[in-house]
Amino acid sequence: MKMADMHGTTDREMPTDSGRRRTRNWWLVSSYFVLYDILAVNAAFFFALLLRFDFHFGDIPLFYLRAYCRFAPIYTVLCLAVFTACRLYQGIWRFASTTELLHCIWATALTGMLHIVGIAFFQRMPASYYIFGIILQFLLIVGGRFFYRFVLLLYHIRRRVSTESARVMIIGAGSAGQLILRDIMKSDKCAEHVCCIIDDNRNKWRRYIDGVPIVGGRDSILYSVDKYDIDKIYLAIPSATPEQKRDILNICSETKCELKQLPGIYQLLNGEVTVNAMQKVSVEDLLGRAPIKTNLQEVYTFISGKVVLVTGGGGSIGSELCRQIAAHEPKQLIILDIYENNAYEIQLELKNRFPNLNLVTLIGSVRDSRRLEDVFARYRPDVVYHAAAHKHVPLMEDSPCESIKNNAIGTYKTAYAAMRYGCSRFVLISTDKAVNPTNIMGASKRLCEMVIQSFDRMIRDGRVQEIPPMHTHAEDMTLRTAAHLPQDVHTEFVAVRFGNVLGSNGSVIPLFKRQIANGGPVTVTHPDIIRYFMTIPEAVSLVLQAGVYAKGGEIFVLDMGSPVKIDTLARNLIRLSGYKPDVDIQIEYTGLRPGEKLYEEKLMAEEGLQRTENELIHIGVPIPFDVDIFYENLEQLMEAAYANREDIRDMVMKTVLTYHTADISSDNAEQRQPATVGN
Repeated sequence: MKMADMHGTTDREMPTDSGRRRTRNWWLVSSYFVLYDILAVNAAFFFALLLRFDFHFGDIPLFYLRAYCRFAPIYTVLCLAVFTACRLYQGIWRFASTTELLHCIWATALTGMLHIVGIAFFQRMPASYYIFGIILQFLLIVGGRFFYRFVLLLYHIRRRVSTESARVMIIGAGSAGQLILRDIMKSDKCAEHVCCIIDDNRNKWRRYIDGVPIVGGRDSILYSVDKYDIDKIYLAIPSATPEQKRDILNICSETKCELKQLPGIYQLLNGEVTVNAMQKVSVEDLLGRAPIKTNLQEVYTFISGKVVLVTGGGGSIGSELCRQIAAHEPKQLIILDIYENNAYEIQLELKNRFPNLNLVTLIGSVRDSRRLEDVFARYRPDVVYHAAAHKHVPLMEDSPCESIKNNAIGTYKTAYAAMRYGCSRFVLISTDKAVNPTNIMGASKRLCEMVIQSFDRMIRDGRVQEIPPMHTHAEDMTLRTAAHLPQDVHTEFVAVRFGNVLGSNGSVIPLFKRQIANGGPVTVTHPDIIRYFMTIPEAVSLVLQAGVYAKGGEIFVLDMGSPVKIDTLARNLIRLSGYKPDVDIQIEYTGLRPGEKLYEEKLMAEEGLQRTENELIHIGVPIPFDVDIFYENLEQLMEAAYANREDIRDMVMKTVLTYHTADISSDNAEQRQPATVGN
């Protein structure tokens, strides 16, 4: 084999300078061990002969010495051949472990047998000579190699300590923590020095792992960071619950240290616990959310083989819906979005990830009933996920009619087309801002919920022909009936309501990151404002699960856990970025925006709750309302919206009785406390 092949280069490749240096160093180390072994194997049996005669050289019979000297060159060659076959010269002894030790044992056993047999051709030696010789040879061979490992390790430790290396604290003295520690100590390229270890197990306190002290539990983190001048903190407890991890990370976030953690227990199981496997701590980790569990088989059975339409498919929620739906092998996935750039991006992503997916990407607005008629007539979707909506609260306060047109009227037109063309299930993506809304966006989303609830009730009551085709461009607009709807409409209408999602286009997280990158200040509307948070993939997975549970008319409410103070979220994000709040980055309170309230609610008190098979998905009992009056009011709202009337809010209040404008003239002390779900 060519040397170039041995070191990973071909004849066409020129080795780099570093590659030449590594090759040269490898030959030097191998040559050192060859010379050492020549001396070691001969010295071992010479001292064994001395030991047999109590270290009196003059007492050794001449025929024993003559036999030893004659066999020594032969035995040396045999040892070098056996050692090479046992890979004693190919191993990286700096990382030596039990595998290399076994190689040494096998090599010593084979050469010992060869010595016993070979020297017998010259002279039969005392039994103690063989025993002592084999033992001494093993000790010298192993000792030399592990002494080399120890010297290198000591050298690297001293070099890291003496240079300006990062000072590291490891949290977790278990298996993962030990592996991280040893990976740092062994690494040449890792300019880090572990100064201390934190563990809540009191039995481990004031003890050492590879010379590094375990200084205490989580209460000692802040003190130890100052004492040891820590630069980085590694959280190496992959089995910790989200709540435990959140508590520890919240303490760590009080420091200016860089925080990293193992993503999960699977790294430990797969043997992937290394420094490179550590990931930066995210805001999601500080929320302490337990892993979301969904029945993937149920979702797959529901989605697989169906034609699925996602409106607003280029948005934050819509695009994630498309990703997860595509993974469940639909017959066809149709993306409908008014924004071509968003639609194009998700189209490229899905084509790359799912090359066999039957994907159709369309540009169109849910406000355009003729476009909707064309889409539904051509593709006949079985399931519709309606995510298209205007969601930005302050912007909609300045354009209330647009909120009604896009959200309420758009939902009406889309749901109407779904009924007309035989869609089996229609899932509306709603929001917690629809609960006791204080802004026009939330009120418009409550109107959306009322639209799908009214359609479901009319279907159940056998009155589907009485659903008015308001602004749907029906074939005969002179008729105030829906005679063109089929008699056997079986569409199941449901809504899924949840709070804020991290990483969405309207999330505060991207805004905070931009403000931090610009040096601040970070703007928070009110120090007491709280919101419910969930990651986009989590929310979408539960939306898909709720769609499976749907029977028609439900408002599913997702349990988003405990609410989070936006002020706390901003401060944690500043700390994760390596700054101190109010010192390096200032926080400014700007006051509540129009339509904004301190506390978002997930459920109206009068709706009540019903459990589902998933503990994170609940069903709100629908609030009764007169459907006929609702349709009359809604038609007036539609006319007012298209006329851009300024009194649109007053008209919405007549239909959405829970809608009231927010009082932002005070500190909102009298606003309702957040409702709890699942407690």
